[in-house]
Amino acid sequence: MNVQNDGRTDGTSRRRVLQAGAVSVGALGVGALPGIVPSASATPTASSAATTDAAARRTSDPDNPRFTLAVVPDTQYLFDTDRGDPAPLTASFEYLIDQRAADNIVFTAHLGDVVENALAMEFAQAGPVFEVLDRARMPYSVLAGNHDINGSTDDQRGDTPYLRTFGPKRFRRSSTYGGSTPDGYNSFHVFRAAGRQWLLLAMDWRPSDAGFAWARKVIADHPKLPVILTIHDLVYADAGDPVAKFSDHGDRVWEQLVDGNDQVFLTLNGHFWPSGRVVRQNQAGHDVHLHITNYQDRYYGGSAMIRLYHFDLARNTIDVETISPWILDQQPARRSLLAEGEIELSDETNRFTVPIDFAARFAGFDPQPVRPERPAGELVIPGTLAYWRLDGAGGTKVVDRSGRGNDLTAVLLPGSPADTLKASSEHHPDQPAHASWLFAGGKDPGRGGYLRTADNAPLNRQTFRNGYTIEAFVKLADDGADHSWEGLLSRMGTGAGAGKTGSDPSEPVAKLGFSGGRQVQWAVYPLDQNDTWTNWGHEQVAGRWFHLAVVNDGKHSTLYVDSSELLRNPATRSNGLATTGEFWLLGAGHYDNTVDQGFAGWIGDVRIVDHALKPTQFLNA
Repeated sequence: MNVQNDGRTDGTSRRRVLQAGAVSVGALGVGALPGIVPSASATPTASSAATTDAAARRTSDPDNPRFTLAVVPDTQYLFDTDRGDPAPLTASFEYLIDQRAADNIVFTAHLGDVVENALAMEFAQAGPVFEVLDRARMPYSVLAGNHDINGSTDDQRGDTPYLRTFGPKRFRRSSTYGGSTPDGYNSFHVFRAAGRQWLLLAMDWRPSDAGFAWARKVIADHPKLPVILTIHDLVYADAGDPVAKFSDHGDRVWEQLVDGNDQVFLTLNGHFWPSGRVVRQNQAGHDVHLHITNYQDRYYGGSAMIRLYHFDLARNTIDVETISPWILDQQPARRSLLAEGEIELSDETNRFTVPIDFAARFAGFDPQPVRPERPAGELVIPGTLAYWRLDGAGGTKVVDRSGRGNDLTAVLLPGSPADTLKASSEHHPDQPAHASWLFAGGKDPGRGGYLRTADNAPLNRQTFRNGYTIEAFVKLADDGADHSWEGLLSRMGTGAGAGKTGSDPSEPVAKLGFSGGRQVQWAVYPLDQNDTWTNWGHEQVAGRWFHLAVVNDGKHSTLYVDSSELLRNPATRSNGLATTGEFWLLGAGHYDNTVDQGFAGWIGDVRIVDHALKPTQFLNA
C-alpha cells in the first residue's frame, strides 16, 4: 500500500485514524464472515467498534417518502496490489453510516471493479473495508466487474477470490438479501423505503443465458416491485457528450432483461468513463433511466466518490449528487489543490434531478387502488349546513345533501352559451363523489355561469358565531387566459348593506376566490369587525386538483390547501360572518352586487359546517 501522509492527502484525518486498525492492508476485523479467510493480525480499534455500534442503532425510516440509494462505482485503483489505499472507501462508508438517519440512506450498491487485478491479495485488502458496513448492519450489494474476475468469462467461471469474498455467504445475514444464482455471481436484494418494497438486481459482468433467465424469474416472482438494475457494463458516454449510448453488451442486457420487463425503471452501471445518462422507452412505452457513473480516472483513483440518489415520492423526483466524503472530511488547510476540486461534482452530468411520476410509472405493474366513491350520508356530519355534490347533470340544479334545503340553481351570465356549466367525470383522487362540474367562465367579455341558493334558503341567514368550516375540491383552468380575482364561493350583499363602513364597503360580505396570481383569498366582513379581514394563500398550480378549506374557530380563520395550514392567516380576532340575508353563489364572486365573470375550472364536492373541523375530519381525510 502506498499511503501518503505528507498532508496533501490528509493522512491524519479523523476517519482514517479511527479506522486505521480495522482496515490496514491485509487486515480483517473480528467476526469475519464465512467464506473469507481472516488475517491473524486483524484487530479493530476500540474507537472503530464503538463508532460502528453506535451507527448501527441509527436506522433508516422505511415509511418516509424521501430516501437515499447510495451508489459506489469502480474502486479498483484503491486496491491495486501494493499501490492502493483503502482510506477513501472507508471514509465513504463511514459517511454513509453517519448520514444514514439524516439522509434516510436505505441501501448502498457497488457497481463492480472493486479491485484492479482480481488477485486474492487485493480482495484481502478490500474485504475488511466492507466490514464497516457489515458491523453497522447497513444493507449493500456488490457485483463483479471485469477487473474482479477473468473478463473473458461469464458467470459460469467457477470459484474465484471475488466469489470467496463477495459471494452469497457474505450476504446471508443481510436483511435485504433475497438470493443468488447457483453460481453465486448474480444476486438480488429487496429493501423497504417510502412505504413500499423495491427490488435491486446485482448482475455479473457477463451474465450467461441462465443468469438472465434467473433474473427474469426473480422479477416475475416479485410482480409488483419496481426494479433497479445494477450491472457493470450497459451504457457509456463520450467526453463532451453526456448522452449515454448502449455498448454491445448493453444491447444484450436491454434485449434480455430490460426491454420486456416494465418493472425495471432505473439502471446503474460503471466500467466506462466519463459519466452520462439517457432515457429510453421500453416495450410498454415507458421511460427507463440508464445511468453510467465512474470516477476511477479522476484524482486519487476517484477518491471513492459516491453518487447519492435522493428519491422523493412526495415531489416525484430523484435528486442526484456526487461527493467525495474522504476529501470532504480533510482539514481544509491541508487539502491539496487537486483535492479541492474533487470534494463534489456540481456539473449537470453529476448533479441533476430526474423527474418521475412514480405512481404513473409503476401503474402498469402495481396500480394504486382508486379510492372508492363514498356515500353522501357518510359525509353529512353533525353541524353540516350544506353539502353539494356536483355529480348530476350539468347546468341544472344541485341538491343539498345535508337535508337543510340549501339547494343550488344554475344561472348563466348574459351571452354565455348553454354548455357553460357542464358535468364532468374529473375529480380529485380523495374526493367523495367521482364527478365535478366544469365552469367555463371568463373575464372579457364577462361570461360564465354560477350556482346560487334560493332567496329563502336557511344558509342565507347564517352568521356562524360558533365558527365554520368551508371545504371545496378545485382545479383551476389552465388555458392561459386572465382569470384574476375570480370567485369560487361568495355571499351576495356588500359591506355597506351589512352596516359596515370599512375601507371599501362595496366589497362582498364574504368571498373565497383567487387573486391575479392565483393566490387563494378569503376576504370577509366578520360580525365583530367594521372592515374586511383577509386570509391569503400561495399561488396555486393551474390544471391540478387540490382541496381547499377555510376554518374558523369562533376567534380566528385559517386557510388550508390539501390539509396543509398556510402562512398568511390574520392573528386579529374574527368572529362570524356578516350577512344581508341574500343568496350564496358557487362559481362566481361579485363587486357591489354585480357579477362580472364566472369561475374558470372544475369544482367538485363542497361542504359547509357550522364549527371548526380538524384536517383529519376534512372531506379528503
